[in-house]
Amino acid sequence: MKRINYLFLMSLLLASVFAYPQTNRRETAFYEDHYKNLQIGYSKTTSIVFPYPIKSIDKGSADVLVQKAKEVENVLLVKAARQYFFQTNLTVVTSDAKLYVFVLNYDEDCPDLNIKAENAAAASKEVLFASGNENQKKIEQSAWLALSKKIKAGGVKKSKFQIKLEVSGIFIHEDVLYLRVALENKSKINYDIDQLRFFIRDQRKSKRTASQEIEIQPLYCTSSSAVIPDKSEVVKVFALEKFTIPENKLLTIQMLEKNGGRHLEVNIKKNLADKVIPLP
Repeated sequence: MKRINYLFLMSLLLASVFAYPQTNRRETAFYEDHYKNLQIGYSKTTSIVFPYPIKSIDKGSADVLVQKAKEVENVLLVKAARQYFFQTNLTVVTSDAKLYVFVLNYDEDCPDLNIKAENAAAASKEVLFASGNENQKKIEQSAWLALSKKIKAGGVKKSKFQIKLEVSGIFIHEDVLYLRVALENKSKINYDIDQLRFFIRDQRKSKRTASQEIEIQPLYCTSSSAVIPDKSEVVKVFALEKFTIPENKLLTIQMLEKNGGRHLEVNIKKNLADKVIPLP
């Protein structure tokens, strides 16, 4: 009887020994799949590069310092506010509706100095922004869709100095307007764009009254190139927050040349809604 009890106890002991590392491995795998471990230091700064602009930051402790890099929307700088802090966390939401969670540990000797956030698994892909705050990734996708559309609508253009500025398509999706603009340079000299502006202004200006201009800042553009090479055409799509053109007003698209005088502008009147094509 004693021998049977002894064997039973040994079986339980062996089962618990083998079960423990298996459970630990499962917990480690879950931890690594959903969070990213970062080692940060007190005298060194860790840079985290995100694929999209940062919309929200939350740190779990005052022992950590975080801030966005100057004039950059997708780089976060992180360092310890004091040495040997207790483990804490960092949560970041980006404009493509993804949430990233990092676990921060103190390591002065070997901190992580340059991290790509896209290598860390996003904890969620269903972040809902506050009303009026558009999802950047959806805007980009719609802009590229508008760029690829073969249909041509708008027909508003201006040619001068062998340069042509044309609105070849106006599209809309979820309260965002997408203006497809074709820029053609038929001359033998490159055209360097200094400014390309969108603003609503008075259709007719009296000499005695000041003209009112309301500038519209694009939410996104499919190309950041500021050069139209000689004998070539560049097509861009600009995403603009939805608007309408009031009576006696115009939407003006103005293009100014850098260090030059080949300036162009086109005007779209209040019948803008008649030219708009919905995007799927």
